[in-house]
Amino acid sequence: MKQLTTIEEADAWMNHGEPVWVYKHSSTCPISDMVKEIVEDYFLDHGDQPVRMVIVQTARDVSNHIAAKTGVKHESPQMLLIRAGEAVWHISHGRITAHAMTEAWRPHAG
Repeated sequence: MKQLTTIEEADAWMNHGEPVWVYKHSSTCPISDMVKEIVEDYFLDHGDQPVRMVIVQTARDVSNHIAAKTGVKHESPQMLLIRAGEAVWHISHGRITAHAMTEAWRPHAG
């Protein structure tokens, strides 16, 4: 997964007219490690869905910026589905599953 490392990259990514995923990952959290495997597997099967990752330890400013822009309180691990700068869906921790992501994407599929 490609990473968002600057606020400028995050803004460009989130302001697409099409839906995009943002995955917030903590490199020190065992739950994040488990969820990251689920997320990576999901995108192996759904490679047409655009995704970027924010590692909160190295890009805290980016994570905080995303939270401020979307109004979604930061958590990690956290998955957000964003369209035109607005979070249309979000979930965190153990609730992040392939099934939940599939259901979230369905109404936004082109």
